[in-house]
Amino acid sequence: MHTRAREDDGALNRQEGFSDTREHPGGGEAGPDRPPHGAGPDAPWPGVPAFVAATTAVAGIGLAAGGTAGALLATELAGTASVAGLPVALHLGGSAVGALLVSHQAGRGHRGRGLALGLILGALGALAVVLAARQGSLAWMLAGSALLGTANSSIFLLRYTAAQAVPEGSRGRALGAVFLATAVGAVISPLLLGPSGLAARAAGLPTLCGLYLVAIVAFGCSALMLAAGCSPRTPLLGRAAGVLASGTRPTRGTVRLGAALREPAAVVALSALAGANFIMVGIMTITPVHLSRHGAGTGVVGSFVALHVVGMFAPAPLVGRLADRYGPVPVVLVGAVISLAACALGGFSTGPTTMTTAHLVLAGLGWNFGVVGASTLLTQAVPGQLRPYVEGIGEATMGAAAMVVAPLVATFPGAWGYQLLALLALALTALALARLRVPATAAGPLS
Repeated sequence: MHTRAREDDGALNRQEGFSDTREHPGGGEAGPDRPPHGAGPDAPWPGVPAFVAATTAVAGIGLAAGGTAGALLATELAGTASVAGLPVALHLGGSAVGALLVSHQAGRGHRGRGLALGLILGALGALAVVLAARQGSLAWMLAGSALLGTANSSIFLLRYTAAQAVPEGSRGRALGAVFLATAVGAVISPLLLGPSGLAARAAGLPTLCGLYLVAIVAFGCSALMLAAGCSPRTPLLGRAAGVLASGTRPTRGTVRLGAALREPAAVVALSALAGANFIMVGIMTITPVHLSRHGAGTGVVGSFVALHVVGMFAPAPLVGRLADRYGPVPVVLVGAVISLAACALGGFSTGPTTMTTAHLVLAGLGWNFGVVGASTLLTQAVPGQLRPYVEGIGEATMGAAAMVVAPLVATFPGAWGYQLLALLALALTALALARLRVPATAAGPLS
């Protein structure tokens, strides 16, 4: 069924004046999406994945501004903890909107420019937060938090740039390498809370502005790297221009995009992205409160969160290889099973115990399998000219799922709210496994 759909899509491409843009390892007809791998001087530069990983690591250093510092700064400005979730929710909303903006630019052949634009807007959002904190304005701080989210979308959409530059059979590894680079920035970022606070105070700013100053520098440097990569005249980095500034013609209309989104493989990929983020954000929103209620100090809470983050990002290169070797659909299903086990353990979590450790590590690992597998599947599920738009929709779907679950878990009863969340996530994951197994099988091999 899926093979027939590909043939029909190729025929439609030819009728509309487009060539089929699916890449095949070892060559094939060049399309506007990218030349075939190894096709001479116009082939993508083999160093693109490494360049993208480095750009992601630099930008990732600014990630903690939207999470770690946002809730604390809002509480300080308002004088109450009841507003702590607002900057996080607006940040996630800005990320979802930013994903659509960046993907629109990518769909018009300006992938690098769109990614750089998202980072620049994010830097401006961080600057707005700094100015708002200096004036003591919560409203402007929240507006800056929303704008800051566009940088978040660029950071996570960068993974598809690496996948764009390699043959289909290597995309999982390319995605995994970029996820690992994201972890580098994500780990360094919160560690700068103290040193950046000293720098902020020296500049006459509130201490919590420090991470926002870091974000301005990190996002700005990453945007400059992308701008350099977009220009063929730039020494060395300009060799990435074939991927970052390809001459893709805009896709006509929305009919083909709607058809692509209804493909079984695309349904599996988008559902897995949303489900994985729903469970992960829900768990990590309530975990610090849950642990604190059971007597854990900030150091212990930080250690548990760090273990979860390691599970989210560190296995990505291995998971990417598994997706390349066995296919992305089995990887997505394994991720759902791991999340199922994590949620079951969470139902018995009573504080900082060994079971809680296993629960959080497995929750991060399930997210990794789900997102790496689904991202790899998404790059194979649609034609090249539609792919940037669907990538943006996938990222926006993840953001929407996070926006739903973050305020939802805050309403759960304090005494047994964590167990309620675990049971809810357990039921949703089991339902997803039951419903997605059929379309996943129907999708068939995608290589």
